[in-house]
Amino acid sequence: MPDQPSVTARYDSDLGLALLHTPGSLYAVRIGADGSPRHVHWGPPLDPAALAALPDRVSPARSSFESDAAADELGIQTGDRFGPAGLQVRFADGTVGAQWHFEDARQHTDADGTVELRLLLADRRYPLGAVLGYRVRPGSDVVERWVELSHTGDRDADADPITVDRLDSASWTLPRLPDYRISHLVGGWNSEFQLQRDRLPVAETTLTSRRGLTSHHAHPWLALDDGTATEESGQVWSTALAWSGSWRITVHRDAVGRATWTGGFGHEGLRWSLAPGETLTTPVFTGLWTDGGFGGASRAWHAYVRAHVLPAPAQDRPVLYNSWEATGFAVDLDGQLRLAGLAAGLGVELFVLDDGWFGGRRDATAGLGDWTPYPGAFPGGLRPLADEVHRLGMEFGLWVEPEMVNRDSDLFRAHPDWVVHSPTRDATELRDQLMLDLARPEVEAWALRTLDGLVRDNAVDWLKWDANRPFTEAGRPGHPDPDRLWVDHTRAVHRIMDRLRADHPGLRIEACAGGGGRVDLAVLARTDQAWTSDNTDPVDRIGIQHGFSQLYPAQAMAAWVTDSPNGATVRTTPLRFRFHVAMAGALGLGGDLTHWSEAELKEAAELVARYKEIRPVVQRGRAHRLSGQGGVTAVHHAAEDGAEHVLLAWRPTTRFGHEAAPLPLPALDASATYRDDAGREHAGAVLVHHGIELELPRGDYASTLIRLRRVDAAAGARPLEES
Repeated sequence: MPDQPSVTARYDSDLGLALLHTPGSLYAVRIGADGSPRHVHWGPPLDPAALAALPDRVSPARSSFESDAAADELGIQTGDRFGPAGLQVRFADGTVGAQWHFEDARQHTDADGTVELRLLLADRRYPLGAVLGYRVRPGSDVVERWVELSHTGDRDADADPITVDRLDSASWTLPRLPDYRISHLVGGWNSEFQLQRDRLPVAETTLTSRRGLTSHHAHPWLALDDGTATEESGQVWSTALAWSGSWRITVHRDAVGRATWTGGFGHEGLRWSLAPGETLTTPVFTGLWTDGGFGGASRAWHAYVRAHVLPAPAQDRPVLYNSWEATGFAVDLDGQLRLAGLAAGLGVELFVLDDGWFGGRRDATAGLGDWTPYPGAFPGGLRPLADEVHRLGMEFGLWVEPEMVNRDSDLFRAHPDWVVHSPTRDATELRDQLMLDLARPEVEAWALRTLDGLVRDNAVDWLKWDANRPFTEAGRPGHPDPDRLWVDHTRAVHRIMDRLRADHPGLRIEACAGGGGRVDLAVLARTDQAWTSDNTDPVDRIGIQHGFSQLYPAQAMAAWVTDSPNGATVRTTPLRFRFHVAMAGALGLGGDLTHWSEAELKEAAELVARYKEIRPVVQRGRAHRLSGQGGVTAVHHAAEDGAEHVLLAWRPTTRFGHEAAPLPLPALDASATYRDDAGREHAGAVLVHHGIELELPRGDYASTLIRLRRVDAAAGARPLEES
């Protein structure tokens, strides 16, 4: 890997500023007169001395009724602060809120050049301490932030606990802009990651999940701009919370034009008890600034996720086949062997056995929790299937849902107390399931032991970890701090994944939660890719994948080719169109191959081989989202060195007289020459400014794949394979 641009993070006591320098930005904080760290600057690099000379920000509404101070780095309840407070605490005597004294700043640099800055705060009168953490990493403009809140009282002196009603990871502040626009992701099951872009109202706008999972319905990512940013230009401020449970982010635009937001784990109504000597650490809340528009922000996020989040970014994501849509619950050894043989013939690299293989699992009402192979379907266990899959040259994958249980299961009959429940409330069953309480140490230990045995005994290379229902009636009878369940369950999931990967270094994991219900930076730090949506309709997937790409790179986006008509939308589309949409991510197949014609199997094998040729550029290149005339959308993937480019373009519907115009490719070098796979050469200036002819097939559901390679001028007309 080439050397990455260095970063710095330091507290300058002479200037009174905490300064975080990244390759392309500066983040600055000043300790206010009241001891609270307050925001100064987040944007392009500026001279620190000039920053120090800036006066404290004054609100245009300054009066005896309105604060004139800069926004807090972590909003508190005391003083003339009336916006959303990211820290809400209550002491035993009824006093509410913190008042800080700044104690110290500490800086540490890791061997890889990562720099961490910690601002240490102490309450002036109560045993409460906080660390505001900041971290910057080489080569990235992303700033990582978190909070460590501590009860500093003596645990042996019978001190009272402190009640925490809210503990956010960070508050963020924009400069004053003429206007504000918010971009965020909304949706539901089968319609995840729908990009919503609206003018930010003068109000408090809350994005949240109350489900115990990241959720299909909202996503802990947002971007703000002044309303004029485009894909390739304009200032954009963007943040993402690394948390896989329930969460809340509140954006506040006040009447005089200040825009701030605060966010962290948990939703409204939860509270935690902080015991003497205890520290509660928040998840990381990450942010970046760019002047490269929404596309520039996405590419910066993608680079960060590859370099600092994904556990194995250099590995190609395998072309997989998943058996679910072919078999449903009707799973047996012979049927899976037949599908495995067909999949291997297409060039598939990973065969995944989905739901229905275990316990009494003949439908959705039974078997969850009993993770042993069903003898009627697999009389010799799973190992014969795994061995044959390996003999065919593929890896073996297995679907599991370790957080859930059916009432009709041996596990529930043995341990009914292991489920998340409130004994005086009727339990809600969703999908005929209840949720196991992994916050209980014995349940976490059972889950780890069970999964470890499955992986070891069955030579499992890949786990598809599903979670198909949210929390309901969440309680912990008799527990002194019952709302910790919402945090502790998620952290148990993270720990189990971490331990499995440590104990089985070759194991890879795919995140799934009824589709895209648990996709976030925290789960992707432990998994190789995420199942984007249960909806595999290619037309719907274009929009879903567009939203997903705002934050996450293509290699993390599982995308399948399934049967036509589609099971979700009953839409009929050509195989080529389905493949071209799925080839923009980590390609998979999920249809019933036993019903595909010989012609379809032949075409599929050719397209799988084609994908493997372009996979390094798609999965690790720089992505540019494009749109053109005639209803065309596209993604242009560019290799980091600019030598190779892949364009995938789609036109779902057509209108007479509205054919696709040439599509400009701004990511190319206008001074270079490019050659396509047909051997035709194209001037870079023409492709950048005029565009490339897409030559789409006529009719609806048209698509194309174009690969370009930069011609080495010194090499002249060398054969394509040498260029």
